Amino acid sequence: MLQLTLALGLLKGWGYTQKGQFHNVMLGRTNLPLLASGSDSSFIPSHRGTPGPRKTPGSARMPLTDHIATSSSSAHTTSGASVIVAVVEGRGLARGEIGMASINLKCPELVLSQFADTGTYAKVITKIHILVPLEILMPDTSSEKGKGTKLFNLITENFPGVAFTKIQRKYFNERKGLEYIQQLCAPEFGTVLMEVQAKYYCLATAAALLKYLEFIQNSVYAAKSLKVIFKGSEQTAMIDSASATNLELVVNNRDHRSEHTLLGVLNHTKTPGGARRLRSNILEPLLDVDTINIRLDTIQELLQDEELFFGLKNAIGHFLDIDQLLSVLVQIPKLETVQVAEAKITRVIQLKHTLDLVPRLRMVLTNCNTALLKAYSASLEDKRFDMILEQIKTVINDDTTYLKGSLNMRTQKCYAVRPNINEFLDIARRAYTEIVDDIAGLVNQMGEKYGLPMRTSFSTARGFFIQLKLEGVVLPEGKLPSEFIKVTKYKNNYGFTTADLVKMNDRCDEALREIFHMSYVVICQLLRTIHEHIHCLYKLSDAVSMLDMLLSLANACTISDYVRPEFTDTLAIKQGRHPILERMSGQQPISNNAYISEGSNFVIITGPNMSGKSTYLKQVAMCQIMGQIGSFVPAEYASFRVADQIFTRIGVDDDFETNSSTFMLEMKEISYIIHNVSDRSLIIIDELGRGTSAEEGIGICHSVCEFLLSLQAFTLFATHFLELCQLESLYPNVENQHLEVQHTRSNDTGAESVVYTYLLKRGCSEDRNYGLRAAEMTSLPSTIIQEAKTVASKVSQQLLAKHHSDPENQRQRAVYHLATRLLQTARNSRLDPDSLRMYLKGLRKQYEAALQAIGQQTSMDTEEE
Repeated sequence: MLQLTLALGLLKGWGYTQKGQFHNVMLGRTNLPLLASGSDSSFIPSHRGTPGPRKTPGSARMPLTDHIATSSSSAHTTSGASVIVAVVEGRGLARGEIGMASINLKCPELVLSQFADTGTYAKVITKIHILVPLEILMPDTSSEKGKGTKLFNLITENFPGVAFTKIQRKYFNERKGLEYIQQLCAPEFGTVLMEVQAKYYCLATAAALLKYLEFIQNSVYAAKSLKVIFKGSEQTAMIDSASATNLELVVNNRDHRSEHTLLGVLNHTKTPGGARRLRSNILEPLLDVDTINIRLDTIQELLQDEELFFGLKNAIGHFLDIDQLLSVLVQIPKLETVQVAEAKITRVIQLKHTLDLVPRLRMVLTNCNTALLKAYSASLEDKRFDMILEQIKTVINDDTTYLKGSLNMRTQKCYAVRPNINEFLDIARRAYTEIVDDIAGLVNQMGEKYGLPMRTSFSTARGFFIQLKLEGVVLPEGKLPSEFIKVTKYKNNYGFTTADLVKMNDRCDEALREIFHMSYVVICQLLRTIHEHIHCLYKLSDAVSMLDMLLSLANACTISDYVRPEFTDTLAIKQGRHPILERMSGQQPISNNAYISEGSNFVIITGPNMSGKSTYLKQVAMCQIMGQIGSFVPAEYASFRVADQIFTRIGVDDDFETNSSTFMLEMKEISYIIHNVSDRSLIIIDELGRGTSAEEGIGICHSVCEFLLSLQAFTLFATHFLELCQLESLYPNVENQHLEVQHTRSNDTGAESVVYTYLLKRGCSEDRNYGLRAAEMTSLPSTIIQEAKTVASKVSQQLLAKHHSDPENQRQRAVYHLATRLLQTARNSRLDPDSLRMYLKGLRKQYEAALQAIGQQTSMDTEEE
């Protein structure tokens, strides 16, 4: 105990205080970066919402007042959120020019964006939805005198459960933002300065965000330590938040915990970084065909080379969250506490564990063939990985590694630093060992004293305590002795402690604080040595997360029968399947074809209720997204045209929160599509105009269809309004398809029943009044059904007259289809001359047959007259 007292006295001489804080007298720290020197006590942001302190996860944050409480309706979105976003909009003539900066508290990556947005601010809202922010920062001028700007109001409406903070406008300073980036950006990402130096709005948001982070986290980022990237909106396809929800890309609409989503189907990742990357890619698919094909090549190699696939899977599975590890290593805390010291020691152990895995990963990638794997293999040859590991091993024991379990990890942290580096650390460790031995001896004595099978246990909350399992053991007088306190019982297990053991735990904690502080002194010296090389971990993080995502996509192919897609100017899927339905049912769902080309870019789909229209539409959209992230797709053959935007209009629910009826929601969604659609978009519309009268519904559908027909966007339009099928006779680029049903009649009762085939066929649905057939399957009285049939029949006779297409229109349609197919062949054909000749002869026969059919129809009409 004399040694322990000596160590304590020396610690007090170093500035150690009993409150668990210590002043950094020995470290000789270099000056803090610009953020620290620019400290401003006046930086007190104002907050909207219910007053009450909220602590940011992962930060040593002082409680701030007036933070909004997370609403229960959006708890699933903000739980686990760790991203803070700053947004600013230009003023005057620059209105609509948006600057954004975001940083993940668990990952030292500053993402900057600047783009022009429309009056609906669709891009801003979509980007924020993808980030799932913990907090949103905006200038205080965005809501002056209780009246907010349009952008401010839209953000607060769309994200009611996210904390919103107003920052003084003076902190949105582009000059300061550029200085921060010049000082904090790691050398590997220095080219970002050229991209952003004239983008004033994103620089302004960076300044406000970094200043705010210093304020809430009570720490600053070390110089030249941040990964800074600029992301324009033109690099990825845009899927608005409503479409992501409709398609259940990352969240299941019925059960938010369910894995029946596209992310759930494809996610076989082993690391947090890989899972984050997959989610991000699903919500923002790629636009560059070369990048997509490089990923597809890699997946193909992984599927063909079993040794590479399993070797990579085993190597990747042992990696920790490198981004989170980096985040702690590059931050300099302003206030050093025992918790900070312990966290730093843990991170250095995790860093050693991570770097120990690099040679194994490097070896697995040695003989790879595809460009992407070769590039990652080359990046892992970086000598800095070995240099950092060698430096760490001069201070940290070789056998120190990351282990699961609180006591295991506690032991690793205690003995992480090599002996003989710090004499007082060795003394403190011997004192700690003696206390632990004393605790074990005390528990043994207790066991012998009472003749009970006691053993020493440990938990983070309780420290060391005594555990007793009653199996064939009888307690004296049926209860535990009175000296045992803080008793807990679970089934046949007792947990308890004694007054002496509590005191020993206190001594143990005191010894630990000494060990952690002295280890921290050594660790800080080590980190200063390796700091200039630590940025190679960004390279490692990128390699591990991408390899993990590609392995996950390859893994999905081994579970289901997927095919590699091609990219042309046509969407063509042969025997495609719904990826989520396939995984849910455990059996092969009905497969269908899809074909949309520039010459036939508007497909109207009809069919009865429950025939599978919605499922088919979602299937096509999901396959398109899978293709654009570089995944194989569930089909026998797949070809896609790269879509720059994917829109969906699905569902007929009222929205009580915004006081919108079904019809108003339909109109808002379709208005959004019309204002943002481009010629390269994919549009999915499932039921439009159902929330109003039939006449108005048909009118709205007709006018919307005519607008979309004027574009080259690919559109799938499902409807119950059979009158829309007449568009095929008016426009050559319209094609009618329907989901087939079969009618069977029971021999016994004579009752008619409907059999759903879920098969897509050419032409318009011939089934009318199928809503009445669906009603027959319920318990509605037969008299009501019969009356409904009579009324429907009379209305149909009045509304539906027999339409004949003009023969000239039909001839023009045949010529149009021939011309578009010839164009497609010229652009995309890879056939040899003989096969091409045969294909062209087939096209000519189809054209001649179409003309002959038109002639026969014309003569039949003449005879009828």
